[in-house]
Amino acid sequence: MVGWVVSELKMKFILKFFPEIMVKGTPVKKHFVAILTDNLRRLLQRIDPQIGYHRFHDKIEVYAPDSAHLAVRDLLQRTPGIQQFWEVEAFEVAHDLAQIAYQAEVFYRQAIVGKTFVVRVKRTGSHAFNSIDVARYVGEHLFELGESAGVDLKAPQVVVKLDLFDQTLNVVTGQFEGLGGYPLGSLGEVLSLMSGGFDSTVASYLAMKRGLKTHYVFFNLGGAAHEIGVKQVALYLWSRYGSSHRVKFISVPFEAVVAEIFRSSHESYMGVMLKRMMLKASEQIAEALGIDTLLTGESVAQVSSQTLRNLAVIDSMTSKLVLRPLAMMDKPDIMALADRIGTRVFAESMPEYCGVISRNPVTSASFERAEREERDFDWSILQQVIAQAQILNVDQIVEAINLQQAVEVCHQVGECELIDIRRDAERRARPLSLPHQAIPFTELNRAFKQLDPHRSYLLYCDKGVMSQLHAQYLRDAGFDNVRVYRPK
Repeated sequence: MVGWVVSELKMKFILKFFPEIMVKGTPVKKHFVAILTDNLRRLLQRIDPQIGYHRFHDKIEVYAPDSAHLAVRDLLQRTPGIQQFWEVEAFEVAHDLAQIAYQAEVFYRQAIVGKTFVVRVKRTGSHAFNSIDVARYVGEHLFELGESAGVDLKAPQVVVKLDLFDQTLNVVTGQFEGLGGYPLGSLGEVLSLMSGGFDSTVASYLAMKRGLKTHYVFFNLGGAAHEIGVKQVALYLWSRYGSSHRVKFISVPFEAVVAEIFRSSHESYMGVMLKRMMLKASEQIAEALGIDTLLTGESVAQVSSQTLRNLAVIDSMTSKLVLRPLAMMDKPDIMALADRIGTRVFAESMPEYCGVISRNPVTSASFERAEREERDFDWSILQQVIAQAQILNVDQIVEAINLQQAVEVCHQVGECELIDIRRDAERRARPLSLPHQAIPFTELNRAFKQLDPHRSYLLYCDKGVMSQLHAQYLRDAGFDNVRVYRPK
């Protein structure tokens, strides 16, 4: 067989669509494939303008220079709408079985040494032979080399995979799983209530995977540092899974709303009231953006505000559709998915401020009681914070993040005064041996104003996350005498 000459093409990727796309009617299928092609065009051009593509009714082929193939592979693995793809070496061959067998030998000879194998062929076009003829001919040729452990049609150790399209032979050198789902932007837009924790980030990912253009609204309860953290994870999600479309990030200063809930609501209803206010604000923001659907990371019964009755009471605050993709998922499964998609590292360092105001929370709220609780609420405050919301494109927030400076970390207390900001139970479980005063982070913003402004202070918590966030918040408020303590 040595001596056959074939013409080599560029590195090629053959993309297979999400199965639910393929079962649609022809017009709908064409619509989805057109959107996926357009998404890929924008994404691939950012890697290398020389990358080309061709759309077929059942696949998309991407042609890339060798220098770009790793970047293209990574992109295809995280682009919604692609179920799987093959990485292939493509050659122009005549309608000649011997040439096909030669290329199969070049690529698979070493792989089948001492192993069983089978040849699988997909053939498209007009040929004097069918797929079985090709598989049989190539299989016999490889077997006659005398280096394999034989042919095994049922459980082979190596699958020799060939794709023949007219006069082009695609020798499959790798097979990879994609995200699946629908092409981004093909099924509308949602506004995701983003806290930056495990649940909201995973819910946002699942929405993008399902083809939903996902915008983010963040209700700021923890100051500038918390906002920076949420912006970082939103930017990560967008850049990794959704950058074919430009989306919005809306930050709403919600501390005044929390203060008004403290004033006007019974403590058992504070958590439910906070979620209702967030939905009402989200509804107005979504309406202004022309979005019909809201998205949350709530899971049934995960916390007190997420019982079925409480969720129903919360949802009655809005006329918008509220999607909860995690509703039936267990927390370990959510955390495992966060780990897989890369958001766990963000979530683990993101405090959950929504839980701060929950005191003896109701688990079976009343619709009538919720309405009574709102009668004393000053609705002008909600309208004020909505008016103060900052809206920017996600791809533009990186500059703002880079301008922020992390608060200095000290490993020695020295002449500074140490403040333990942990909760009472945490302090009792792991007490500090150094002289200090205890101010829980829930009270820190108010209490710090009463401290001696001529002294320097160090904030402490177990992981250094809450202390860093609150130190940044205090610095943003004008206090330059605060840093973070982390023992070596």
